[in-house]
Amino acid sequence: MATPGEQALDEAISFSRRHLASMKGRLPSPLEEQVSRALDIPLARLPKRLETMHYVVEYGKEEGHDAVLLELARLDFDLLGFLHLRELKDLSLWWKDLCGNVKLNYEEYSRARMLFAKTFGLLSLMDDTYDVYATLEECHILNDAIQRWDETTASILPEYMKMFYINLVRNFQEFEHSLQPNEKYRVSYAKQAFKLSSKYYLDEAKWCSEKYAPSFKEHMEVSVMSSGFPTLAVVLLMGAGDMATREAFQWAIGVPDVVTASGEVARFLNDIASYKKGKNKKDLASSVECYAKEHGTSGEEATFIICYMTFLDITGSYE
Repeated sequence: MATPGEQALDEAISFSRRHLASMKGRLPSPLEEQVSRALDIPLARLPKRLETMHYVVEYGKEEGHDAVLLELARLDFDLLGFLHLRELKDLSLWWKDLCGNVKLNYEEYSRARMLFAKTFGLLSLMDDTYDVYATLEECHILNDAIQRWDETTASILPEYMKMFYINLVRNFQEFEHSLQPNEKYRVSYAKQAFKLSSKYYLDEAKWCSEKYAPSFKEHMEVSVMSSGFPTLAVVLLMGAGDMATREAFQWAIGVPDVVTASGEVARFLNDIASYKKGKNKKDLASSVECYAKEHGTSGEEATFIICYMTFLDITGSYE
């Protein structure tokens, strides 16, 4: 229920979470399981149906539970599930019949999906090259080649990078060929966005090589841009229809707040998952680690605070 800037509630959440986390492993079942779920996803954000499924089982293990009430709860859960299945069946049949009768052609979106998917693949290859394969010197050379964007520049690249670079340039040429004459200008915006991603990947490679620990703010300024969202927001428009005007491209290339917020959500979710799973040796310090170090918190507390930031982005706290 908190809104950005409510320090008292933020402190209350941090206090409660810290003490609940410290009690893990010492609570009786099923309270232990309930606390673990609440720490993972707060009860207010957990789908009630999912929590009911857990609680029906846990209530049956409690001493002194009401057997009649438990049986009624199980019956109610199963009956509602049966109703949902019947609704799903009816909707599936309705949709199948509707699509069979309407016979409309939705191929206008096929081009946008194809261009988006291909660019996403190229962006992923470039990201992996910077993150995993290239030395820092090779990262500088690759970025230099991408900024030039000329197939003949492949000669300056290490042998293993040449085919990636050539295919990158040729794919964008194919993208341009697939567009109408009045749409070909769109590729220049997509190239500009792709080049920008390369610069931010290089920044991350420098930090990693130099073992530099950025502040949380520095980390977010770079990692949001390297999340891919700012580039893909432009690419998504490249294959769109008439609604993708020059004004729309100018808006997208400027990285508006909604794109920044989407990049933050993607970065936060990725870093939270990476923190729980464990990172590779060459991985840059995550937003979780940067926040924990800067504010003197534990990784678990930093994870919770970043979960909260993610929630604020999703619910539209950006302006």
